[in-house]
Amino acid sequence: MFVTTANQLHTIPPPLRDRMETIELLGYTANEKQIIAKQYLIPRQLTANGLKDDLIHIRDTAIDKVISAYTREAGVRNLERELGTVCRKVARRVAEGKPDRTTIATRDIQRYLGPAKFDSEIAGRKSDIGVATGLSVTPAGGEILFIEAATTKKTNAHTQLRITGQIGDVMQESVQAALSYVKSQSDALQFNPGVLEDDIHVHVPAGAIPKDGPSAGITIATALASIATQQQISPEIAMTGELTLRGRVLPIGGVKEKILAAKQAGIKKVILPLGNKKHFIEVPKDIQKGVEFLFVEHVTEVFTEVFT
Repeated sequence: MFVTTANQLHTIPPPLRDRMETIELLGYTANEKQIIAKQYLIPRQLTANGLKDDLIHIRDTAIDKVISAYTREAGVRNLERELGTVCRKVARRVAEGKPDRTTIATRDIQRYLGPAKFDSEIAGRKSDIGVATGLSVTPAGGEILFIEAATTKKTNAHTQLRITGQIGDVMQESVQAALSYVKSQSDALQFNPGVLEDDIHVHVPAGAIPKDGPSAGITIATALASIATQQQISPEIAMTGELTLRGRVLPIGGVKEKILAAKQAGIKKVILPLGNKKHFIEVPKDIQKGVEFLFVEHVTEVFTEVFT
């Protein structure tokens, strides 16, 4: 029997994958990471750095700070590296004859690890026209994804659609489908059809990172509807779902990972396909707390929620 691991299934050749039994392991929640850190990672790093258990105490709030501000991952590999850095610096202090007992609080983390590597994606963002918040899944876990749309004056007789941000073929098709749908709804959305006859630019920031998949369909449509109607979108509303030309919202994958990312980013409301409601049981109660969830069948339900 062979046991193999992979971050993504689609990179495994189909003939090999067909002969394997797949067991999916979802990413850890922040609470699970803290328990793993306290019971396994910190004791292991104390031993590795020659420290006794009673020489260092890392408070729970400090561990939470390391998890949220210094790591972005589904597992705990980088978390252990950061905790190892803390332990090594404490070991140096002990070797220099500094106070034996060290209690590390939240305010001390920056002194040991430097400035935070990750900030809240929506902190400081304001409601804007043409910017919608989406959710995606990468090998490192769930992530927040911003979709930006803008119109520019037409340069020739035909409308040009420009898509940037290292977008894959499937996501490019999602942009085209979303644009066609929004154009067909000018009466329902009450906007001048001529608005979307100008050149249109859709951009997904973090251009160095490749992005693909159909799950950003309703996010793209919302950004386009925003520029057509000149209505703002709150950055505290995140959404994910595949969009059809008739406006139906289809189920997507990675529900738990996406909700974890939304929770960590400070999202207040998450819009999901109704077809994914059955997967909602995978989401721990502590992650659901403080976040409102809306399950939709049609993108008009998204527009009603976002633009009112």
